[in-house]
Amino acid sequence: MALKAGIVGLPNVGKSTLFNALTNAKALAANYPFATKEPNVGIITVPDERLEKLSDFVNPEKILPTTIEIVDIAGLIKGASQGEGLGNQFLANIREVDAIIHVVRCFDNDNVIHVENKVDPVNDKEIIDTELLLKDLETVEKRLDKSKKAAKSGNKDDVKRVEVLTQIKEVMDDGRPARVLDLEGDALAILEDMYLLTAKPILYVCNVNEDAVIDGNAHTTAFEALVKDERAQVIYISAGIEADIVELDSIEERLEFLSEMGLKEPGVNKLITATYKLLNLITYFTAGEKEVRAWTIQEGWKAPQAAGVIHTDFEKGFIRAEVIKYDDYLQFGSESAVKEAGKMGIEGKEYVVGDGDVMHFRFNV
Repeated sequence: MALKAGIVGLPNVGKSTLFNALTNAKALAANYPFATKEPNVGIITVPDERLEKLSDFVNPEKILPTTIEIVDIAGLIKGASQGEGLGNQFLANIREVDAIIHVVRCFDNDNVIHVENKVDPVNDKEIIDTELLLKDLETVEKRLDKSKKAAKSGNKDDVKRVEVLTQIKEVMDDGRPARVLDLEGDALAILEDMYLLTAKPILYVCNVNEDAVIDGNAHTTAFEALVKDERAQVIYISAGIEADIVELDSIEERLEFLSEMGLKEPGVNKLITATYKLLNLITYFTAGEKEVRAWTIQEGWKAPQAAGVIHTDFEKGFIRAEVIKYDDYLQFGSESAVKEAGKMGIEGKEYVVGDGDVMHFRFNV
């Protein structure tokens, strides 16, 4: 799976600090705009306690978690849709990702410059929304003009395209992102074909001070009220705390630090898990003496597609899948015990893989 999410936001909201905490890649994080000029790409391990529990039963030589790609994209300013600042580059980079992690500054600190000279996450979001909408409107209007000319012939497909594009334009003219549209079938295909920036799924990350990481603050309250109708998730993270955590050497030190902060897990774990869900990804496992491994697939994939993630030959020559439900593996403690209990499923090409399935594929090429 080559799906990736992009971290976006205004300059100096904590994007690069958060990216460093996610990847420990040490991307430049400086107290001035455009510290990130080229997009930094990190491969992020997805935390999953199920992998560890399976490994306890199997005792493999290797444990291989699944990963996703995170891209730290240059900060955006007003006028980006017209090329201001690093606008053209910023927007091109967003177009290449599958989902957006939008970081907004929800902390006060006079020592950290704000590009708008005020801390106002609502205003910050509106700046980015406006730039993305303006760029998308440009795309839709060009496509609509072209489709109207084609529709003069009376071709029903062209007429339908004009209707859908007009609907999309009306939503955007109203200041709403394309992701709010509830389209199906051919209409959805028309929307997806334009790769609109505002059609991408989005996760909002409120970067807060230490004392607001659990319950939030006045900034997060105002921000959540703004996005309540967007069907988007909002999480709180203190990029400063996350930066401190990655500097600690041992797991024990990190756990002690989290406990002192009143946290159960690092904020980056919440972020990674939320991003994984945002991309409609699920995990299945393979478990053997050589390795216990997590594999990433799209929710709704059938067994042959899932097999193809391991190797294309597995999909081409797919015969059947032997499936153990994760809870059954935990209950019985081993593959042999699951078989003896009659809990192993033998599934064919139409089987829809479930999150947490432990699978073994039979194939012939």
